Amino acid sequence: MNQIDLKDKVAIITGGAQGFGYSMVERFSKSGAKVVIWDKDEELLKSLTLPENVNYELVDITSYDSVQKATISNLDKNNKIDILINNAGIAGPSFKTWEYPIDQWQNVIDIDLTGLFYCCKSIVPHMIKSNYGRIVNIASIAGKEGNPNAMPYSAAKAGVIALTKSLGKELADKNIAVNCVTPAAAKTRIFDQISQEHIDYMLSKIPRGRFIKVDELASMVSWLVSEENSYTTGAVFDLSGGRATY
Repeated sequence: MNQIDLKDKVAIITGGAQGFGYSMVERFSKSGAKVVIWDKDEELLKSLTLPENVNYELVDITSYDSVQKATISNLDKNNKIDILINNAGIAGPSFKTWEYPIDQWQNVIDIDLTGLFYCCKSIVPHMIKSNYGRIVNIASIAGKEGNPNAMPYSAAKAGVIALTKSLGKELADKNIAVNCVTPAAAKTRIFDQISQEHIDYMLSKIPRGRFIKVDELASMVSWLVSEENSYTTGAVFDLSGGRATY
């Protein structure tokens, strides 16, 4: 493992109790960062054995009040927020667009897109004050290509890509980098939400012939949140195993 220097940096990772999120928690903490997990699964959080430089807060990112309170709490404890990883998300059930339940559409959009906006809205002003920040939004290959039977997820992740580009341009005159990654699926608990047919479809589209490993995503993101990434912003980094080459 290449050692990325994140010493003295404070990082917030939403949905950090499992999957992609927890892989980044482990990688950042080993790189010297103080990491705060934002998650709403209290039972899962309490089951984790965390390093000394990792803590957690119960946060519902679909509530702006909850996000604001957590932001203020973190600033009171750590005085700054250097890194924000917008990772929390759900896949939603598999339906054709015209059959998709309205409440399930709204749930996916609220968590995967609106919650990400809330976190940026709350935290970015503090990064501007300190003229430093690194934001990475976890999008998906589905946001580039649109997966059938996963319309809300695809639409939300396309929104994440567009939000990243807009925010990156808005902050380009500051030492704040905003980028996103578009991974293929990984074998995490998110697979419990989708059908085997959809899992088989996703795998069939990957030239590498396998799903991404969570530590492969953490490796790329750890560089994106480092001081070495001093120029790239508003960009989309592909992690789809060759499915998309743009």
